[in-house]
Amino acid sequence: MHRTLLTGAVTIALISPLPLATATVAQPAPAAAPAAAALDDAYYEDALGLSGDALKDALHEIVSTGVTTLTYAQVWDALKDTDQDPANPANVVLLYTGQSRSADRNGGNVGDWNREHVWAQSHGDFGTGRGPGTDVHHLRAADVQVNSSRGNKDFDDGGSPVSNAPGNYTDSDSWEPRDQDKGDIARMLFYMAVRYEGGDGFADLELNDAVNNGSRPLHGRLSTLLEWNELDPPSAFEERRNELIHDEYQGNRNPFVDHPEWAEAIWG
Repeated sequence: MHRTLLTGAVTIALISPLPLATATVAQPAPAAAPAAAALDDAYYEDALGLSGDALKDALHEIVSTGVTTLTYAQVWDALKDTDQDPANPANVVLLYTGQSRSADRNGGNVGDWNREHVWAQSHGDFGTGRGPGTDVHHLRAADVQVNSSRGNKDFDDGGSPVSNAPGNYTDSDSWEPRDQDKGDIARMLFYMAVRYEGGDGFADLELNDAVNNGSRPLHGRLSTLLEWNELDPPSAFEERRNELIHDEYQGNRNPFVDHPEWAEAIWG
């Protein structure tokens, strides 16, 4: 199991067939987030004091009300903003590797970054139309080749090292991200399982304690995700993303970035 968390600046050599330079991604300074009490009194008022299915239902209503949906093309511009490198505003920070890459190198070729669906599209077959396929709360900038290597695998501990993504491990049916991304991924999946409950024309997305879920609208492994949520608490990068998605793009928040303890209250 690979759970030693890293803090401070992270220096990572870019690994790509193209001559990309080594980049150092510094941890961003904390964003000016709304006071927790103010958020609870306003945005989360109807969820306070609840647990289990009652909390899940209340959060679903909160994050599904007054939401703006993006087109898949608009996601490009959103990610250039939400995934911006705090040390270099012209770059984005890539999921799985932590590499800093030019925001303009988005596309589908080797050396580009593209739009990674953390909740794999095939787990519910929701495509890239407006809705779960374009929900920026679970979309991240990722290296094209690393994104392809992850594919639609569930998340779990273990496997063999991923050669072009140091700190990541994979086997035939699961993917373990580097330690700095573990909690981020868990909280993105928690959000998706609360946001999409099958009442809006899309599949009811649910978490389970399995891997190799294939095309079923399920994602796992839940017990591992709960552990990752505890081991890797929300970072300033996540908090900034949450603010921007709420304020500038979708009008809703990821409750598990604001209240990571709610994951245990629902699924623990």
